[in-house]
This record gives sequence, structure tokens and C-alpha cells, in this order.
Amino acid sequence: MAAANRDGEALLDIVDAAQQIQAVVQSLTLEAFKSNREKQAAVLYFCIIIGEATKRISQVMRTQHPDIPWREMAGLRDVLAHQYDRVDLETVWDITQTNIPDLLLRLNPLLPLDETP
Repeated sequence: MAAANRDGEALLDIVDAAQQIQAVVQSLTLEAFKSNREKQAAVLYFCIIIGEATKRISQVMRTQHPDIPWREMAGLRDVLAHQYDRVDLETVWDITQTNIPDLLLRLNPLLPLDETP
């Protein structure tokens, strides 16, 4: 598979997961999020997908778009998967409210034209 195709598929996966996160937390407050384990599990799952898909992004794409926090996205996945006992729900909430909308703004222009979600 060509790097551009692989990058495009990974970007689609990231954007889809980010949109799923937004759907999960829509109309929630921080307090409601902290008291709902199902919502927490869904958000954490989609964050892990974002991290996994990020790891499939080529170095060329990462270099061309240094404004996108590739390393942090992949790193969050590692923390969630391996250091789950250190997850701070307020930090996760902040990610859903600030980082995810910003990420979508940055990634949407990079999506393959024929497959924009």
C-alpha cells in the first residue's frame, strides 16, 4: 500500500474516532462524565484508536504537518493502554473539550477528497 493511501486511511480512522468522542460527550458535563463508566470507557477506547492510527502515519506526513501533535496522540494511547491506573478523568475531559475539536479542524483539510466523513 502506498504511503499516501495508508496515511489517508489512518487519517480517516483518527477523524472518525474523534467524531465518535464528540458524540459520546455531547451534552455531558464533567461531573456526568466522571460518574459514567460507560462514557469513560467509550472515550478511552476512541482515544486508543486515535493513538494506534497515529502510529500508522508516515514520517513524511508527520514532517509536513508539524502543527499536529502526533507524538502526544500516540503517547496518550500508550498511557491509556499501559498505565491505565494513572488516567486522570479531568485531563481526559479537557482533551475531549479542547484537543479533539482542534484536531478535527487541523485534520479535516488533510482527508482524502473522495472519502471525507
